[in-house]
Amino acid sequence: MPRLHCPAPLAEGAELDLPPGAARHAQVLRLQPGDGVTLFHGAPGAGDPGGEFDASVLRMGRSAVRVRVCAHHAIEREAPRAVHLLAGIIANDRMDWLVEKATELGVAGITPLAAERSVLRLDGARAARKIAHWQAVAVAACEQCGRNRVPVVHDALDLARWLHARTLCPGAAPTAQRLLLSPHPGAAPLRAAAAAGATDVADGARRPVLLLSGPEGGLSRAEEALALQHGFVATTLGPRVLRAETAPLAALAALTLP
Repeated sequence: MPRLHCPAPLAEGAELDLPPGAARHAQVLRLQPGDGVTLFHGAPGAGDPGGEFDASVLRMGRSAVRVRVCAHHAIEREAPRAVHLLAGIIANDRMDWLVEKATELGVAGITPLAAERSVLRLDGARAARKIAHWQAVAVAACEQCGRNRVPVVHDALDLARWLHARTLCPGAAPTAQRLLLSPHPGAAPLRAAAAAGATDVADGARRPVLLLSGPEGGLSRAEEALALQHGFVATTLGPRVLRAETAPLAALAALTLP
């Protein structure tokens, strides 16, 4: 069945009009009364049970789509280890591609990094539009890949501001392992570095990861030095130089896939 993100309270037996985004999606799919859909909230909490719901279309209007919520399924398809990505902003549609594929690979959250070498510069209203666009890309990727938790795309920050923010990655700090993708000699293999700090010695739980990667041309020497001063460990994916959109995805696959 088609999957629709529905950021509204969901409960078995309820009838509701879909929020505008989900309604437009249903109309694009040309759904008809009686058709079945799968609904997910995307941000479990505050009374929402998470997972996903069966639902059926009751009425299709020009702007409104009404559905009946049916059975709940406590299904989660999240990665076994939460990875929060701090990614240098890259130009054109490659950032869209990075957000989409990172979501499919199970990223827990994304912070676009306004790095020194980032070609694309964001400020004011343009920044707000871009963040909203990337958040929509993440939503669409969840609808496609089966995830029931939508990763949050946070506001774009430069590295210094991000490192000094107290709410840089909700749920990840302060116990998260910090890994930096670096092309320079002396970096440790990513898998080995990640495995060495995977378990929290206090409670035995798997530690979340803060993964830092640069834009086109990589992070500057000053940015790398700043990251290392704040507890990041320089890691490498191997001898080849990967593109700015490829490297964080390869790292995510290494960290999140079984």
